[in-house]
Amino acid sequence: MVIADWPGVDARWSREIDVPSTAGVDAPGTVRRWHLLDNGGELLRRGLAPAGTLLCVHGNPTWSYLWRSLLAAGSDPAHPWRVVAVDQLDMGFSERTGTFRRLADRIQDLGDLTDALGLEGPVVSVGHDWGGVVSLGWALAHRHRLAGVVLTNTAVHQPAGSSIPPALRLALHPAVHKWGTTTSDAFLRVTHSLAHPSLPADVRHAYMAPYRGAPRRVGVGNFVADIPVDASHPSFAALSGVAEGLRRLDVPALMLWGPRDPIFSDRYLKDLITRLPHADVHRYEGAGHLLTEDRNIAPAVFDWLAGRVTGGGNASSAVGPGAAQQPAREGFRPLWAPLAELAAGPAGGVQAVVEMEADGTVARSLTWQQLDSAVTRLAAGLHGAGVRAGNRVSLMVPPGVDLTVALYACLRLGAVVVVADAGLGTRGLSRAVKGATPDFLIGIDRALAAARALGWAARLISVRDLPAARRSVLGVETSLAALANAGSRPSAGQDDGPALQFPDPDSPAAVLFTSGSTGPAKGVLYTHRQLAAMRDTVAETFGIHPGHRLVAGFAPFALLGPALGTVSVTPAMDVTAPRTLTARALADAAAAVDATVVFASPAALRNVVATSAGLSAEGTAALKRVELLLSAGAPVPEPLLAEVQQLLPGASLHTPYGMTEALPVTDISLEQIRAAAVDASSGTKPGAGNGVCVGRPVHGSRVAVIPLAADGTAPGSTPVTEAGITGEILVSAPHVKERYDRLWLTEEASAGVAGWHRTGDVGHFDADGRLWVEGRLAHVVTAPGAVVTPVGAEQAIELLDGIRMAAIVGVGPAGTQAVTAVVETVPPVRKAGPAGMELAGEVRDAAHTAGVSVAAVLVVPALPTDIRHNAKIDRTRLSRWASAVLAGGRPGTP
Repeated sequence: MVIADWPGVDARWSREIDVPSTAGVDAPGTVRRWHLLDNGGELLRRGLAPAGTLLCVHGNPTWSYLWRSLLAAGSDPAHPWRVVAVDQLDMGFSERTGTFRRLADRIQDLGDLTDALGLEGPVVSVGHDWGGVVSLGWALAHRHRLAGVVLTNTAVHQPAGSSIPPALRLALHPAVHKWGTTTSDAFLRVTHSLAHPSLPADVRHAYMAPYRGAPRRVGVGNFVADIPVDASHPSFAALSGVAEGLRRLDVPALMLWGPRDPIFSDRYLKDLITRLPHADVHRYEGAGHLLTEDRNIAPAVFDWLAGRVTGGGNASSAVGPGAAQQPAREGFRPLWAPLAELAAGPAGGVQAVVEMEADGTVARSLTWQQLDSAVTRLAAGLHGAGVRAGNRVSLMVPPGVDLTVALYACLRLGAVVVVADAGLGTRGLSRAVKGATPDFLIGIDRALAAARALGWAARLISVRDLPAARRSVLGVETSLAALANAGSRPSAGQDDGPALQFPDPDSPAAVLFTSGSTGPAKGVLYTHRQLAAMRDTVAETFGIHPGHRLVAGFAPFALLGPALGTVSVTPAMDVTAPRTLTARALADAAAAVDATVVFASPAALRNVVATSAGLSAEGTAALKRVELLLSAGAPVPEPLLAEVQQLLPGASLHTPYGMTEALPVTDISLEQIRAAAVDASSGTKPGAGNGVCVGRPVHGSRVAVIPLAADGTAPGSTPVTEAGITGEILVSAPHVKERYDRLWLTEEASAGVAGWHRTGDVGHFDADGRLWVEGRLAHVVTAPGAVVTPVGAEQAIELLDGIRMAAIVGVGPAGTQAVTAVVETVPPVRKAGPAGMELAGEVRDAAHTAGVSVAAVLVVPALPTDIRHNAKIDRTRLSRWASAVLAGGRPGTP
């Protein structure tokens, strides 16, 4: 062993120990030599008392080197933990025993080692790959010492009806196995290639060090051969024992996962979650099989230890900013309640949901009675098909009758709807669906084909009846029509109890996804109570009640219409591109239901204004009857609202502020926007200006900020509401989400201030209690001696003639960033690059009026925006592009 060749390892951690065997494949008393990386001696020498021990077990074909980041973090005096990272026998630098060691033997081996070490509790087992199974086997056998378990990319069960991963099938093939795993080092090299980004040469060399030469790789081959491919395998019973034993394991658990893993995909994570439902889970998007190399997991592990193990926290008892300690059902009115109420009343024969054709005619519609009946029948049919409370159902259906019926049927049944809309784009949508791991997927043909092609593991249900051949090709089990017919039979859903039992109000109801404008789209989990609170907040804030008629130009809002008791119609448009909404399509939809309310994104409104010349007299009249317009998703400029007001002269125009995690948070009308602008320009109201005024908190909400520090972060924990203090915006309300889905670290950060959700937006209050949003915390620019929030300067620049949109980004190291303006002109430039001198001067002067000194000005044909809203600028992407351009690179496309 040449420890100097192991980057990141303190030589004092390396030790060997002789361990007598007590059972298993070795005769009792047989002594085996183990190699460990153990920081216990170092802690003792420094007089540090560890809080406990992390027992870390590697998989195949790695070794204890995998856990060096935990060893280093455990040696920190701020949170000392003894970390014992083992080299399993026949692996790493431990003894080559010459015997074939199966799973049960390896679990016994680990127990012999911990006995020899005299390892007492509290112990937290940590495992990766097949080391995860071994560590869990040890944990189940040593409950008296166990304080918790940590798992990374492992598996304890092969899901029924699926084969083991192709890479393992190949490694097990008789023609490949010995050569690929033992004779050559191919298996090691392939495993190392799974790192994202690639392993540095010295780290790769360290991983190879114990396995130089075929004799030292026999254990690698044996490990592969011991994979239980079916029930006839000798290790199948041991693996099944571990898998079933987990269901009785009630200690804190943490699962850290790399989704880009061709071996242990999300389906194995899903299985583990069903066995350890109380576990904290975090998926690191972009990371893969070698998670500890792709990401530094040590901060997550030690934060979790402090909160869940030594701190006594409980994963299942966290109370979010919207959760209140209240009786489960007292006063609770579920989201679907208005359907039955209206169906039974005088409005039962009135339209409830309407679909539009591209030519402006009504495609089909349902009355309240028909809608309630359709929901009830489909819920019973779904139950008969195996959908149960808590099952996840991904809905990949365009807005309209089918989506509305499917959504409310699932909610009524207690299933968890997964709404990842096509507005995320193909890649984002696939990532979202795989991460949510739905049990069922209801989709149109295109979605079903995508599920087949992209490997979305779920039972498939088509919207329409398909020919037998097509159904077979796509792997579709049934259709909505067939399920509705089945649900009409009196016995439907009665195989194990009533199909329509009342779901627990505090049980999960939906996973909605953020737009992905600031990174990969995040799943946001809501309970039934929180969705009902969202409905009630919208109703109370905007006065939307049964009898109103809604045109939803933003697909997710269409789903809330029936819950509000409003007639709902989605105009003919591409729901994945809001800017495709035309004035004619909006007017046709409004006329179809005699609309009183319109909801549309800012991008949609821009196109409505741009195409308004083509309105007919009937369309113009229909828009004049609209009483309320809501627009959210991004700031809406006052000039655009003024133009919209001309089309909807009788409407009150509102631009509520909110996010997927809490909608709405505040509200403001056009008149209030104008009043705020006057206050900002006159300087008569302290705090007015420098951002977008989004008004005051809505019904039932509280809003505050955590002040920004000089480095552009918001490290405090005391919410403030004083005027003029810029900070990260916090919200507390009954309709704030329950948690981020399988993003434990993200949830911990967002819930860092007890009782509040940290939004990631920055802003301030003025003297009248109005909130002004200044941008995203991640987009704050830290210039020399100044912290610059982007929105105020962007607004000033956008007032210039010939500027459509502007973005302020930082270029360079934090603390010394150059403030850079990137603008989209009208008409657009042909090529991106530095702005001309005249335009650059005008932009700098405009930004200066907002108190911002711009160092560089760049122009682009179009600023990159999110797919869902076509409005949220991707400033992080722009910053990388601007950095490259200003460093002399080719401009290209941002």
